[in-house]
Amino acid sequence: MSFLFLFLFLFLLSSALPLPLPLLHPSSPYNTSFHIDCGGLSPSTDPYNISWSADDFFTGGSTAVVSEPLHFHLQHEKTLRYFPLSSGKKNCYVIPLPPARYYIRTFTVYDNYDGKSHPPSFDASVEGTLVFSWRSPWPESLARDGAYSDLFAFVKDGQLDFCFYSIATDPPIIASLEVLQIDPLSYDSTGLGDNYILVNYGRLSPGSSQWGPGFTSDPDAFGRSWQSDSDYRAANSKSARIITTKEKITRTEQAPNYFPMKLYQSAVTFNGGLEYELNVDAKLDYLVWFHFAEIDSTVKKAGVRVFDVLVNDKNVSRVDIFKEVGSFAAYDLSYMEKNLSSSALNVKLLPVAGAPLICGLENYAMVPADLATVPEQVVAMKALKGSLHVPDRMGWNGDPCAPTDWDAWEGVTCHTNKDGTGLVITQIELGSQGLKGYISEQISLLSNLISLNLSTNSLDGTLPTGLGQISLARLDLSNNQFSGSIPESLTSSNLRLVRLNNNLLEGRVPEELYSVGVHGGTIDLSGNKGLCGVPPLPDCPLFWEHGRLSKGGKIAIGLSCFLFVAVLLLVIYIFCVRRGRHDYDFGLPSDLISLGAKRNRYQRQKSLMHLEMESQHAKGMSSLPLNPH
Repeated sequence: MSFLFLFLFLFLLSSALPLPLPLLHPSSPYNTSFHIDCGGLSPSTDPYNISWSADDFFTGGSTAVVSEPLHFHLQHEKTLRYFPLSSGKKNCYVIPLPPARYYIRTFTVYDNYDGKSHPPSFDASVEGTLVFSWRSPWPESLARDGAYSDLFAFVKDGQLDFCFYSIATDPPIIASLEVLQIDPLSYDSTGLGDNYILVNYGRLSPGSSQWGPGFTSDPDAFGRSWQSDSDYRAANSKSARIITTKEKITRTEQAPNYFPMKLYQSAVTFNGGLEYELNVDAKLDYLVWFHFAEIDSTVKKAGVRVFDVLVNDKNVSRVDIFKEVGSFAAYDLSYMEKNLSSSALNVKLLPVAGAPLICGLENYAMVPADLATVPEQVVAMKALKGSLHVPDRMGWNGDPCAPTDWDAWEGVTCHTNKDGTGLVITQIELGSQGLKGYISEQISLLSNLISLNLSTNSLDGTLPTGLGQISLARLDLSNNQFSGSIPESLTSSNLRLVRLNNNLLEGRVPEELYSVGVHGGTIDLSGNKGLCGVPPLPDCPLFWEHGRLSKGGKIAIGLSCFLFVAVLLLVIYIFCVRRGRHDYDFGLPSDLISLGAKRNRYQRQKSLMHLEMESQHAKGMSSLPLNPH
């Protein structure tokens, strides 16, 4: 996309403005707004009753004051925030907002705040889409006085990312940032959709000087400022007549555009026709809005003032204001010029009857929203930014991959996903970056990651179980302090290079992972004293695996516990349950007692018989003669 050189709304010195009055806020159903004094240290209220907050929501940078503060009468134009390379090439304001459509306006000024007399070159983006480009050297008046630039954009994800990108070594700058919620149906978004950012290339109020919030007390519900048309009228229209009125104009301040009444209370008209030359960038589509009101009281019927509207010599419409809405009523017309091939947009109002008349003219570049990183991968990258303690100098801010005109986050490579609807991260190269921390489990959301290099840092903790995407082909985590085991999830990837050397890993190495080296890939596991199981590493203990008990070890312990419990129960049964049946009498069993009694009786009978035999023997001996002869 071509660069957008937006030096719109060249700031007029406050001394040339009328004395301000309090700002009257028109009726609007939307009240979400931020007015940030970039570089401001405290809140303030300006002469137009707008409350400005102190600087907030920035990702980095430093504050400064313009070299001639007295040259500016508004506080938010005197201070600024700049982003040196020490804050990274990409920095942002990240503002929490409800999903809606917003009017966003910036004030940018240099005024030699750094004493280098070198206005910086940088880009600015909204929601990942490039919108503003500033290139050195700036016109002298612009560098000193500053410029307002504005646009309309949808915020869909709950936060506005307004980011800056440094060109070469120049530090981007910003003095103020305003964000106001507007009607989501404004400026024909129903027909255009929500994938366009409307960047202001001219908002003209013919017959008036510059007015609106920040310039006069005149209200605008959207915060829009309106310029005089005198610098944009072609030479043949310079002598156009100005018409003004104080009459009330109907059909103003209405949804969805809330165009202010003041816009229709002045106009220019010229008998020979009116012509405008608007500077634009080629190869973009442009949305042009025309504003009319018949404020000439002499026109009392249709057909008195009729004219043709031409854009780049193409007849867009024939207009009869009175016929459409009558007198003192607003009438609006819009037209889209597609794929403009030149750097100028020509608008002509040619008479058919009477003299053409116009009250307002707006021209917006329709910048298509750039592709953004898919949401789940944004979540993953922000988690990694925190867990790895990525330093500010690397500029990991905003969308990791968008805008596509810029480089992705330092060390990150992105590609379009298969269906062309978003951007995905394919490579992270952060070797030797002084990182400290650990790898977040959210890395599993990077489903398209092909290469991860976090080598030679000071990272610790265990390797996340989510590390092992099917897409992963190269993994280098060498020379860190990772501990624990190698997750089995790594075996599900298509790794061709694995470097885990010089860490504190332990346990059994999965055979599928080791096979990377067997099948022609590269694997280095050296310098991990606790790893085992594959050559040339030592064998793992029989019951020890991945730094803990193996499955076999757990089974063995389980069986041992079972047998121990079984034996214990048997002992309890024998010595407790059986004993309980005999009231704890430890005498011999009754059958043994009976046997003993019988044996005793037998012994007694035997003894009696022996005694009787001895007695009879004795009697026999006494009856025999002493001498047998």
